[in-house]
Amino acid sequence: MTSKLQHGARLESQARQALCQYHLPVPSKLELLTFSENAVFRAHFRDHESVVVRLHSLGYHGNAEIESELMWVEALQAQTDIRVPSVLRTPTGDGVVVATHPEFPPRFAAVLGDLPGESPTDENIVSDFRILGRTTASLHNHAQRWTPPAAFQRFSWDLNGTFGVNANWGRWQQGPNVDEPLVAVLTSAERLIRRRLQDYGQAPHRFGLIHSDLRLANILMNGDIAQVIDFDDCGFGWFFYDLASALTFIEDDPKVPELITAWLEGYGEIRPLDSADVAEIPTLIMLRRMVILAWLGSRPGTSIVRDEGARYARVTGEMAESYLSSLAEDASSHTGLG
Repeated sequence: MTSKLQHGARLESQARQALCQYHLPVPSKLELLTFSENAVFRAHFRDHESVVVRLHSLGYHGNAEIESELMWVEALQAQTDIRVPSVLRTPTGDGVVVATHPEFPPRFAAVLGDLPGESPTDENIVSDFRILGRTTASLHNHAQRWTPPAAFQRFSWDLNGTFGVNANWGRWQQGPNVDEPLVAVLTSAERLIRRRLQDYGQAPHRFGLIHSDLRLANILMNGDIAQVIDFDDCGFGWFFYDLASALTFIEDDPKVPELITAWLEGYGEIRPLDSADVAEIPTLIMLRRMVILAWLGSRPGTSIVRDEGARYARVTGEMAESYLSSLAEDASSHTGLG
């Protein structure tokens, strides 16, 4: 972990070079906030509000995709009361720049306003999930009525984007500790997921532009207001995939049924609930779990894989067995599992 933070800190000079392109003052201090997919810094100034500099991970999104993310964030800020970071642009109107440094590969960079607030803790997790549900519903309402510009480009979290040969985060078959018995049960789970989501369909009230990583970790609470950050994974998908994403890494927690209930209560205050949507929650949770298994497989040797890989694979298999058992009739009649 220390070496990872040290490497992130080494990118500070690249972040400073990105800031110069926005004609901001020279920062008095750069503070490394996170370094996982992206390297994210808070820039402090003597006579200017602090901003957040995001150096994008190499090879994930191109300029057009990142610019499209910023378009949505700007539309949310202009057209809704959802709190999101402001988007800073260069004097020529660019939201995305290329940050260079002689010692490092070039990275796309963006600069955003710095929001006040704190990430939620587990102390009020149930009430926070209710707030998260309300906030997510507001995002979905905007996504359903908003027409993106013609230049808008984001990937999709549909079946091809999650399970396809060129899936966004790789294939679950390459996940850590995926042995032959696990392949068998997850193959059956994938077959059932595909069938159910094909039947569920992609009608506009079910499928559209989503955050796709709307966990409490990507919320900043300012009083009782939830502010949404980190749209880096946004794309087109089933709206209730955002609920599945909220449960990432905690799907086996005993509180999950209570968290889902709270999320749905909050969501229903803003946007009507459909019984068909609720019926597919287990399918979307299983889908997300397998997507994260693929994501872990693309990061061999990292601390999260060393620490969590074996357990994550085991629990994913247990979840798949439970999922298949709970929908045994549908699995048997549609996928030849009986």
